[in-house]
Amino acid sequence: MNGVLSERWRPVGLVAGWQTAASLCYYSIFAATDFIRDTFELSESLVGLFLAAALIGYTLTLFPSGAAVDGYGERPVMIVGLLGLAIAAIGVSFAPTYLTILIAAGVLGAAYSTAMPASNRGIVANAPAGQANLAMGLKQVGVTTGSAAASIVITGVAAVVVWPVGFWIIAFIAGGYALGFTGAYTGKSGSGEVAMPDIWGLMRRQKYLLLVAAGLFIGASIFTMLGYVVLYIVDTVHLGSRMGSFGITATVVGGGVLALTQLTGSAARVVAGNLADRLRNRQINDSQGAAVVATAQLTLGAVLFAALAVGPQSILLVSIVFVGLGLSIHGSTGVFYSCLTDLVDDAELGAATAGGQTAINIGGILTPPLFGIIVETSGYRLAWVLLAGLSGIAAVLLAVIVHISR
Repeated sequence: MNGVLSERWRPVGLVAGWQTAASLCYYSIFAATDFIRDTFELSESLVGLFLAAALIGYTLTLFPSGAAVDGYGERPVMIVGLLGLAIAAIGVSFAPTYLTILIAAGVLGAAYSTAMPASNRGIVANAPAGQANLAMGLKQVGVTTGSAAASIVITGVAAVVVWPVGFWIIAFIAGGYALGFTGAYTGKSGSGEVAMPDIWGLMRRQKYLLLVAAGLFIGASIFTMLGYVVLYIVDTVHLGSRMGSFGITATVVGGGVLALTQLTGSAARVVAGNLADRLRNRQINDSQGAAVVATAQLTLGAVLFAALAVGPQSILLVSIVFVGLGLSIHGSTGVFYSCLTDLVDDAELGAATAGGQTAINIGGILTPPLFGIIVETSGYRLAWVLLAGLSGIAAVLLAVIVHISR
């Protein structure tokens, strides 16, 4: 029995591992913000523009990636995408000027555009019956686990040698996994034709449109928080003399807090997916259980962002709040995608995922530079209020989906 169970979950594990390796590459730039700022002598808003460049590359290639997944299947897209991420990570480490690192970030984002359309299709094709939300949550753990590992590698290696070495290590890991994945994963074939998706047909579906709108505000909250956790701790949080006596820098502490936030997000995605499966069995509409869980998580996230705006600046309390944001904001994307996959047919999954991820990315493109401008002009407190409001709007939109589903 255990052998059968293990075999049923093996493809899910391979897809989750691929997602981890892909996220390890992409989210490395979020852990490197302090080093990028110092190396190129940037303001906070220019750091935000650097993060936005990666998201622009990511966003512009999402629909072509989604179309390729629907046409050719997820396996070849995943192999090419992960190799591209490894090469792009090396490119970031060798960029000599701010302009070239913007270009390298854009290429990194373009390679990562293969991730969500391909991995979501892989999960839908391989998830055990009745456990699709849990499988999606496990796959989404790869995002936070990869990001957490990137935080540890980038900041940890930089404490010993120069920061670009961390990107070389990450590229080596990703390239190795791509080779192993090629021989281990078979995948599901596509339609054989690559065609532009019917975007307007998807948008005419009320619940899908509301979900995409919610994704805009979810992305704004997630990517902005990712980009500024380290800088926030470096710039404002008092670490205490004890840490300084041990030679622990604010950047290392910030990287650790970012990693902890991602790890708690990983746990939350599994728990949220399992809870959504349980609720789904009690609901008439498939998408309702996932939407209920996501609504609760986004509501909690709004409260915690507000707490950052008014709370004390001790490292302990700030760490606790970011752990909560990992459980809420970062833990919400698994059920977000579960809700999305329940709203469309399998043949439309690549395109529908591209639409949802595009909305998330647009929020991530627009908000980090705005957050940086607010920090420069008014400080972090008002900037956290902005994220509290955006998370609250996402919670309201998801609550409307729940109401429509009843």
